[in-house]
Amino acid sequence: MDPPVTTPQPWFKKLGPGLITGAADDDPSGIATYSQAGAQFGLNLLWTMFFTYPLMVGIQMVSARIGRVTGMGLAENICQYFPRWLVYAVVVLLLVANIINIAADISAMGDALAILIGGPGRLYAAGFGVISLLLQIFIPYSRYVRFLKWLTLALLAYVAVVFAVRISWSQVGMAIVLPELSWNPETITTIVAVFGTTISPYLFFWQASQEV
Repeated sequence: MDPPVTTPQPWFKKLGPGLITGAADDDPSGIATYSQAGAQFGLNLLWTMFFTYPLMVGIQMVSARIGRVTGMGLAENICQYFPRWLVYAVVVLLLVANIINIAADISAMGDALAILIGGPGRLYAAGFGVISLLLQIFIPYSRYVRFLKWLTLALLAYVAVVFAVRISWSQVGMAIVLPELSWNPETITTIVAVFGTTISPYLFFWQASQEV
């Protein structure tokens, strides 16, 4: 008997965990960090892309394959090969990092809304936190995950900015190859912030879990 003929899926239906997790890395805290880095140092931190991007892609791909092959998330896989105390330590560190990251995200959202319409940024941040919490509790992730894929279209705003703002590409090239940096505490702190917000630990746990 001939094998059943399967109809190939449209390309947009194949998009899933990788697209959503990658877009989630462009979170409010990341946008705030990149904006401040650009405002303080101009084009002189563009060179960090050559380190942050391959690191993010590489670790995200490894996490995705671990989840897909083993059928378990990263924490479960760590349990299989390492002592339990180490698993607890990793989970606690992840919890602390997630709390700080979520607080930065919600705070940045509140400040952004305050810039747009005025009013108390902290109150807006509290509102965003309550709304997010209610969505997490009352709406199953499997129900709204299909909408997250389409929300990633918001990232096209960056493409629009490139065409709307005048950019000297020669200066961009020079800044990437020969950045003008003074290695003071402010510069080092900003570089650490750029790496930290780009290669966030929650992404890799989330990526593996979505693949499962």
